[in-house]
Amino acid sequence: MLTAIIIVFLLGYSAIVFEEYIKINKTASALVTGVLCWTIYMLGKNNVELVENELIHHFSEAAQILFFLLGAMTIVEVMDAHDAFDVLVSRIKTRKKATLLWIIGFIAFFLSAVLDNLTTTIVMISFLRKLINDREDRLFMASIVVIAANAGGAFSPIGDVTTTMLWIGGQVTTVKLMEYVFLPSLVCLVAPLAFVSLKMKGVFEPMSDPSVMDSKLPVSEQHKTLVFFIGIAALIFVPIFKTVTHLPPFMGMLLSLGVMWIATELMHSGKDEEDKHPFTAMHALQKIDTPSILFFAGILLAVGTLQTTGILRGVAEWFSQVVGNESVIAIIIGVVSAIVDNVPLVAASMGMYSLDHFPQDHTFWHFIAYCAGTGGSLLIIGSAAGVAAMGMEKIEFFWYVKRITFIAALGYFAGCAVFILEHFVFY
Repeated sequence: MLTAIIIVFLLGYSAIVFEEYIKINKTASALVTGVLCWTIYMLGKNNVELVENELIHHFSEAAQILFFLLGAMTIVEVMDAHDAFDVLVSRIKTRKKATLLWIIGFIAFFLSAVLDNLTTTIVMISFLRKLINDREDRLFMASIVVIAANAGGAFSPIGDVTTTMLWIGGQVTTVKLMEYVFLPSLVCLVAPLAFVSLKMKGVFEPMSDPSVMDSKLPVSEQHKTLVFFIGIAALIFVPIFKTVTHLPPFMGMLLSLGVMWIATELMHSGKDEEDKHPFTAMHALQKIDTPSILFFAGILLAVGTLQTTGILRGVAEWFSQVVGNESVIAIIIGVVSAIVDNVPLVAASMGMYSLDHFPQDHTFWHFIAYCAGTGGSLLIIGSAAGVAAMGMEKIEFFWYVKRITFIAALGYFAGCAVFILEHFVFY
């Protein structure tokens, strides 16, 4: 039974990794893998009640993440429908490449911590496409956005799916995560920016009228500003809600979505149904990336099978014996996440190492959050942000390797060094 589960998992995982070559969407592979693993476990265990209880337990944990993502993605879609992000990006006026590099990097860094790295990448690249005419300059800036968004998402419980998983799973808390990971994440961004800005000279070629943030929908400036601040406040409210009420984070996210929904309904109450629909949460729900949510469901269920059967525990024991040092383990996980999706890697680490072994807010979990969140920047396919940039700007894999991988690695390992030093000196 265990051998069959491992074979199915490896085949399914290979299908996910080589999605581009086999022409099968990774969501389909993840769903089939997750269900087949549990099916094999049920047929081999011959204890229906036990397996059902274990499945319900793992699915309830996965459902918390799925509803959290559903709420967050819907809020961001509502903000995007109102062109709310123009409130921020329209204020950028400089034409100097080096200056723009730092501005774009820091906006993406902090915006990612409040929203998430994927959404931030989409927003910032959309802005760059309206601002910079030269394709080479735009590709380079887009790649910096990927590094910045991944770094910013690593120190926030809502900035990256992996940190959200660790937060919801109880491995980290909001305050301690930011306390331990903020400085390494900042260094992960600053080191590449400093290295690149020393060589980057001149000004970029703007579009014919970069000040015009053309909108496909007629939205007033008052509505843009109002929806921007409501949306940001709604997302920031989630970790505060968890801290105060001790309810799971998805409850706070659903509350925030409900408030955003009501606010936008009232805002457009004077319009007829056809004119109002594009601005509503109902329309946003039709536009969100549902396949990504189902992908997380499939892969989390598959990893749950490995955890329940004790396979992950055995791998953890072997890994600990071979590698030994927990910091080296975290760094390796980060590097591997550039090749393999970081969601199942973090899910596996959560299953391999229990809270009894590494209690809540242990250094190991914070280092995993940093490494898994930022290691994906080493390759363009290594993170959701990178894949989004690749799709939007048609960034070639080897172009990224040649131009970006070194500076991304510089930031990643500089952040690792700062994290280790920070823990040694202060903790």
